[in-house]
Amino acid sequence: MGSKNEEASDEGPINSPSSSSSHWTTRTVIPTVLAGVAGAGTGLISKHRKTLGLASVCSSYAVNFAIVTGCYSGAREFVAVTRKTGPDDLFNSALAGFGTGAILGRLQGGQRGALRYGVIFAVVGTAADFTFLKLKNAFRDQSKTIYQDIENSKKSGSWLKLPEWFPVRVLDEEALAAKRAQEEQFLQQRARIRSLKEEES
Repeated sequence: MGSKNEEASDEGPINSPSSSSSHWTTRTVIPTVLAGVAGAGTGLISKHRKTLGLASVCSSYAVNFAIVTGCYSGAREFVAVTRKTGPDDLFNSALAGFGTGAILGRLQGGQRGALRYGVIFAVVGTAADFTFLKLKNAFRDQSKTIYQDIENSKKSGSWLKLPEWFPVRVLDEEALAAKRAQEEQFLQQRARIRSLKEEES
């Protein structure tokens, strides 16, 4: 009994409904909406917009992009849940891409279309997920570095540090004292010149 409970607690976030629903939203709904927007944008530059009408072409492209992306994303999540792997497993992307491409290709072009579309979807889907993972990791590392730099600069007392090429400088106490001394010297020289001009006149 105790070991079963410990195993269930170790699995934790994989089986919890809140984490699975958040994964479903971020990994299926959002890409589908973004694909629909990209499809509408593709319709704006399509060569068919003049003959078929801009609204018709944009909506057609948006629906097609959203359907393909929704099917692929849903299949990827289904494969991940079935295999009980994490969302970053690229084998899930390959399986989901092949299955989605095979089904859509079969509807579009028969058995040859199923194989061709299956391979294309598997390659494109896996490549897209691989690129997204790399960009996500790079962005996470960069944000950690920026956050760490900000925390270090706050601890050192100079949290607002301008780059070296920036023309405006924030002066410390020594530089401010030197600047004040230079200004006082300049004012004294102006006063001397003024007094000399008054004497000459």
